[in-house]
Amino acid sequence: MSDAVIDVQNVSKAFGGLQAVRNCSLKVERGSITGLIGPNGAGKSTLFNLVAGNIVPDSGKIIFDDKDVTGKPPYELFGLGMLRTFQIAHEFSNMTALENLMVVPDGQPGETLGAMWFMPGVVRQREIAVRQKALDVIDFLKLAHVKNELAGNLSGGQKKLLELGRTMMVDAKVVLLDEVAAGVNRTLLQDLAANIERMNQELGYTFFVIEHDMDLIGRLCDPVIVMAAGEKIAEGPMADIRANPAIVEAYFGAPVEAA
Repeated sequence: MSDAVIDVQNVSKAFGGLQAVRNCSLKVERGSITGLIGPNGAGKSTLFNLVAGNIVPDSGKIIFDDKDVTGKPPYELFGLGMLRTFQIAHEFSNMTALENLMVVPDGQPGETLGAMWFMPGVVRQREIAVRQKALDVIDFLKLAHVKNELAGNLSGGQKKLLELGRTMMVDAKVVLLDEVAAGVNRTLLQDLAANIERMNQELGYTFFVIEHDMDLIGRLCDPVIVMAAGEKIAEGPMADIRANPAIVEAYFGAPVEAA
């Protein structure tokens, strides 16, 4: 088995003649927190959407957990263990924080009318197990004080923590974090970063992170991958990335070619 949980091989994607990603190759190693940075228009979001199955590449392959998943939709990738959070949290606003976690696991017997009528004991046992797991996640993330609050009433940072918690309700092999710092105050951002570190170090989660907050990237990520004009231009520890003149030029002097 490869050490890479995600292996992007010579992937390209164009929109209306504009090459957003061109012959891009990169790997996300198991157990890592890998960062993806670059100037606006570098192609980061397009690459993320390609990996997450939201769009299909024009060429190249995407290998996930040693399986070719090129072109597979997000729901199939979810079933294989790839989960994603979004820049704007996608909570069920009229359900409590606890309920938001409990709906995540698929295949719950209570989802079928027949099981509810003919196997109530099985339904109840599964519900108890899912509820306990959700409570454990709530405790891990230190959200117990808002577990019965409607998710729509939570702060931006609490919603991001809740999204992180949803990834803990299933056996995720990798979590894609899209602009996790967006809309989060500095205090809660520290809590969010600490929980990502704990999930990585204590529970073995692998993360692939797009982020504009360089301090957060520097704290969490090793390695850091840099994109510019649709291509990978560098990879390494954040200290090396900050000291690389070509990367400084890419951020402040290179033309923007892709959205």
